Amino acid sequence: MASTTLLVIALALAVSMQATLGKNMKCKDLNVDACAYAVESSGKRCILEKPLLSLTSNEYTCATSEIVADKLNDWIETEECINACRVDRKPLGISSDSFLDRDFVEKICSDACYTSCPNIVDLYFNLAA
Repeated sequence: MASTTLLVIALALAVSMQATLGKNMKCKDLNVDACAYAVESSGKRCILEKPLLSLTSNEYTCATSEIVADKLNDWIETEECINACRVDRKPLGISSDSFLDRDFVEKICSDACYTSCPNIVDLYFNLAA
């Protein structure tokens, strides 16, 4: 019961957050904690970057990549999908390094991830292609 209530609250929050951001969502305006696996209004994916001038600090920024998401825009990935797909919210850029993890395919193809998290699945399937 408590987990169902928590899920409903999380989904409502995610929907309201996306509705609040509207049709003008830009990666550069996102908090770094929401950056990875987000897609701006243009359909381009957001990436976490470390500015060249701050190589020794822990400062990060959210930037727009040239990679376009398939049929997605104005999207901020939910914590439920991050957890279901067992991906990291703090990757720098977009990389195929995850494919080196022996369990990666199992994570992405799990029922919880594959059926409920089209954004993450789309990203990695396109990277694999």
